[in-house]
Amino acid sequence: MDLTDVCFAGPARHLELMRAGRLTSTDLVRAYLERIERFDRELNAYRVVLADSALAAAAEADRRRANGEDAPLLGVPLAVKDDVDLAGEVTTFGTQAVTTPSHADGELARRLRAAGAVFLGKTRMPELGMWPVTQSAFAGATRNPWSLAHSAGGSSGGSAAAVAAGLASAAIGSDGAGSIRIPSAVTGLFGMKPHNGRVPLHPHAAHWTGLTAAGPITRHVLDWALLADQLHGPLDDEPGTALPAPRTSFVDAASRAPGRLRIAVSLRGMAPLTRVDPRVRSALHDTARLLAELGHEVLPLDPDLLDPTGMVVFAPRYLRSLAESAEDVEHPRRLERRTRVAAALGRVVGPTRRRLLELGARATERANRVFERVDVLLTPTVPRPAFRVGELERHTTVPALVSASRYVAFLPMWNIAGNPAASVPAGFTDDGLPLAVQIVGRPHDECTLLSLAAQIESARPWAGQRPARYSAATEPVA
Repeated sequence: MDLTDVCFAGPARHLELMRAGRLTSTDLVRAYLERIERFDRELNAYRVVLADSALAAAAEADRRRANGEDAPLLGVPLAVKDDVDLAGEVTTFGTQAVTTPSHADGELARRLRAAGAVFLGKTRMPELGMWPVTQSAFAGATRNPWSLAHSAGGSSGGSAAAVAAGLASAAIGSDGAGSIRIPSAVTGLFGMKPHNGRVPLHPHAAHWTGLTAAGPITRHVLDWALLADQLHGPLDDEPGTALPAPRTSFVDAASRAPGRLRIAVSLRGMAPLTRVDPRVRSALHDTARLLAELGHEVLPLDPDLLDPTGMVVFAPRYLRSLAESAEDVEHPRRLERRTRVAAALGRVVGPTRRRLLELGARATERANRVFERVDVLLTPTVPRPAFRVGELERHTTVPALVSASRYVAFLPMWNIAGNPAASVPAGFTDDGLPLAVQIVGRPHDECTLLSLAAQIESARPWAGQRPARYSAATEPVA
């Protein structure tokens, strides 16, 4: 295995190599830092690269391993989205309007560090996470490793671009309306939003009025499970916030067959006038056929949406969430104009926060009726392949928001309801852009989705497909 192959291998394989003495964390971190230096000027995946601290943490991991110690992620180099607090670093949320460094790790980073992970840096996101692309006036665009003319998606676009280009073993994203699933879909990766609350967001627990969940973005399903097993669980001082525990570890779920499932296939989204690209539609039906061949019962069945336009249940909540986020920044005048316009809309339109949460509860009850008849819901992740760089920026604020709402049509219902939902690779367009489908599970049931996604990956492996530009071989690993 050459060093480039190693950089694309993922956390589980990295741990195997390090535990076997065939790879050190220091060598792996150096390889990633060299690739970041070589490629990230064109990709713009990282907001900040923490080279010195990453090398120091890698050396410490190697020392611990040489002394016979181990830990679940000891020496694995990860990237984290720039909404995760790292002690001494600014958590910008993608904006110039925040400048004060965090005084401590957030809970998510604390758990990863305790498991032995090494942080390579913090990744790009759009301002306040508000767009399904990662682009801003001050930072430019984060580009898709499969096509530099296209976006890596948003809002966890930097995390996805880093993993897809082999610039991190895996990465952490967050998802308030599809922001893990979108970039995973358009860069050919596996990304799951766990059930809301499964991974603590402390100290940002109320982010986006409770719509946000955090989780990994990875090349392999097993790698997602490996990281998520270190992340989930309630805070020690907040036992009342605990969700029902997963029925098994996530690694175990990703390692076992799902059994025969009833799977609904739907093309019903939340946004009006959403057109599903024929290539996406074909990928969805092809996945449905595969699932039937694997022994599952597959049937057409739409979720019962309280508000198929999205204009009552989601749009006002999205805008109110944005307004609240804009009020929290240190320097509001530094926000981009379109952010300020959207935040102003959020302050004046729609029901009260209490009413929005009541509507969300009603929508949740209605949408989850589909799981009285099936185990899993299969939909497109996004209705078309990746946006071209600058495509949304050609519009003024309101038309851009309308275009974005159509692009996320299949996603925010499951942020409102909280259900786990994953984007699974489903092939490529003729011009080489990744396609994907979404699988949604019952409340709290990440395990079924992991078993099913791993079964799909086994039947049609996707992780070996890599962007040619970033895949040239280098020197072999011992």
